[in-house]
Formats: sequence, C-alpha cells, structure tokens
Amino acid sequence: MSTTVATPAITTWNVDSTHSVVEFKIKHMMISNLKGNFTSVTGTLSLDENDLTQSSVEAAIEIASIHTRDEGRDAHLKGADFFDAEQFPTMQLKSTHIALKSDGEVVVTGDLMIKGVTHSVQFAVEGPSPATKDPWGNTRIGLSATTKINRKDFGLTWNAALEAGGLMVGEDVSITLDLEFLKDA
Repeated sequence: MSTTVATPAITTWNVDSTHSVVEFKIKHMMISNLKGNFTSVTGTLSLDENDLTQSSVEAAIEIASIHTRDEGRDAHLKGADFFDAEQFPTMQLKSTHIALKSDGEVVVTGDLMIKGVTHSVQFAVEGPSPATKDPWGNTRIGLSATTKINRKDFGLTWNAALEAGGLMVGEDVSITLDLEFLKDA
C-alpha cells in the first residue's frame, strides 16, 4: 500500500511596481489629513496556495519616490529631519507570521524597518485576489494591506510647535499597500 503525500503548491509572485503604490496619511497642523505615496516598491510573495499561513512576503520601498504634491515638502521628507534617504534609501518589510481570523480576514505580522529602526507591525490584508490572466498572457494577483504606526517609534521625530498650540505633524501614520503581483515564470 502506498501513501501519496501532497506537495505544497508554493508559487512565487513579484511586485509589478507600475501597478502598485504605498500610500500614507498623517494629520497636518491638527487640521486635516495629508496624504502622500511612494511610487517605487519592489518585492516578492511566496504564496502557499494550500495553506495561506505558510506564505511569506517581502517588500522594499524607495524613499526617494515619495510624493506629496509639494516638491519642497518632499525634499524635506527625504532629508535628515525625516527619512534621511541618502543614508537609508529604502524602508523594508518582511513578514514573520500570517494568520487567518475566523471572519476570513488575513493578518500579516512583519518586521518593518524605517530609517534603520525595525519594529513588528500587523497589517490587515484584503486578498490575495484570484489569479487572472492579463491580455499579454501574464498571471496576476493583487492585495491591499493596511496598518497604523507611530512615526516616532521609527526615529521620525521632527516637529514644529504651532503658534496657536499643537504641533505641525501628527504622530500616527496610516499606511496602505496596494500591490499587484506577476507570477514568476
């Protein structure tokens, strides 16, 4: 009598950077939310199609690709007061654990490194979407992941007091990764 052991169906997917973006939102002058994005993200998803919890993901986000619709602000954010892009050109994420909640939500825990400081963060994930063939024969999937961090935990401490009270820049930052992946051939 022979026993057949199922082999894991692990596939490799690469971030399609032209169809992916990392967005952030932070309170500006205690008045409204300022939104911006990083347009250059690379990464790999190792997807276990039989057991999503055995999957893993890594991503690198290029600091110089920050865009907030204000060139002066973007230059300040890239400088030593904030991200110090010259010394720390990328922020990086590497998953450490993936869990499925009872409601079907996927939670990815991972090490997020910004400005040389690493902390564990949890992302609520929608997806991955079902695999789809594009018009050129490539297989694609997508996902959206969200989290909130305190920027000071990562050494992003610059701020300015406002004349009327309060601070120029909030501490909590909401982050959304909208990623599209191409199946590795």
